[in-house]
Amino acid sequence: MSFMLVGAAGVSLATAQPSGPMSVPPPGIAATKQIPMLRDVGIDQKLDQQIPLDTPFVDQDGKDVTLRQYFGAKPVVLALVYYDCPMLCTLVLNGLSGSLEGLTFSPGKEFELVVVSFDAGETPSLAAQKRQTYIRRYGRAGTDSGIHFLTGRSESIKALTGAVGFRYAYDEKLDQYAHPAAITVLTSEGRVSRYLFGIEFAPRDLRLALVEAADHKIGTTLDQALLFCYHYDPETGKYGFVVMNIVRLAAILTVVALGAFILLNLRRDRRQAHAVTPTATDTR
Repeated sequence: MSFMLVGAAGVSLATAQPSGPMSVPPPGIAATKQIPMLRDVGIDQKLDQQIPLDTPFVDQDGKDVTLRQYFGAKPVVLALVYYDCPMLCTLVLNGLSGSLEGLTFSPGKEFELVVVSFDAGETPSLAAQKRQTYIRRYGRAGTDSGIHFLTGRSESIKALTGAVGFRYAYDEKLDQYAHPAAITVLTSEGRVSRYLFGIEFAPRDLRLALVEAADHKIGTTLDQALLFCYHYDPETGKYGFVVMNIVRLAAILTVVALGAFILLNLRRDRRQAHAVTPTATDTR
C-alpha cells in the first residue's frame, strides 16, 4: 500500500512540473524613466529678466492690484504656489516662513513678500485664509503690510510665470498641479535677481540674495564680506564658499603688510640718519 502511495505521489509530482520554460512577467517602468508630464515642469532661469509689472491680480482683500504696487523701493521675494496644494506648496511656504524667522530683515521694511497662486480657479478668500495662517506662524509684529497673497486670471498667471521661467503642469487624474519647489528674489525694479531651490531656504542664502537684489543698499559690513567669500551658484540656487577670493584677499593683505613693513623700516632708517648727523658735526 505504501509503495502505491509513493508511486502515486511520484506521478503527481511529475505531472506538476512544467514541460516548458516558465513565462517571465513583463518588465515594469524603470525607476530612472521620467514621467512624461514632468518634462514640462521645472525652472528656466532668466536672471535679469524684467517681469510685467502692469499685470493685474487680485489681493487677499479682493482688491484689484498690479504687480507694480509691490515694487519701486525694496526687493521682492516671490513665491509661486497654489493655496489648495496638498503637500509641496505647504512645504515651500513652511520652509520660507522658517527662513524669514531666521532673518533680522522684515517684510515691509527691507523687502516685500508676494505669494501668487498659479491656479486661476482659486479665490481671494482662500488667499486671505492662507495669508492669515502664515502671518500667525511667522509671528513678527508690524510685518502684515509687507506680506501679500494674490490670485489672478490665467493670462496674468502665464505672463508672470513665463517671465520668471516657472513651468508647471496640471494632472487631470489627480486634480493637482505638478510644479517645481523654488522662490525667486527680484530687484526693486522687478528684475529677476536670484532663485533659491528646494523646500528649505538657508537664512544666510536668503539674506545674501536680498542684499544683492537691493544693490547692497541693505545689510551690514559683514554681509559685504560674506558676499566676497560666498558666490551664488545658479545651478544649485545656493551660495557657496569661494576659495579663490580668500586666496586673493590673503595675497592683497600680504602685499599691504610687506609694504607697511618696508615703509616703517625706511622711516626708522631716516630717523637714525638724522640723529647721527648732528652728533658727527659736533665732534669735529
